[in-house]
Amino acid sequence: MQNKNMLASILFFFVGFISMAQGATPPPPMPPPPPGLPIDGGIVMLFLVALSLGIYKAYKISKNAV
Repeated sequence: MQNKNMLASILFFFVGFISMAQGATPPPPMPPPPPGLPIDGGIVMLFLVALSLGIYKAYKISKNAV
């Protein structure tokens, strides 16, 4: 019985010792890449073109209806 307790104590000690010897934690992940091209300037221009085309089409349809 004494030998079993001694063996269990030694194994418990070495398991803790081996787990400490596994090495350092892995490095942190890389930061995400920067975003692509900005889209805010093109959106305003696209909105203005679509608005002017819509006004033109509405004017053309209302002119043909009269």
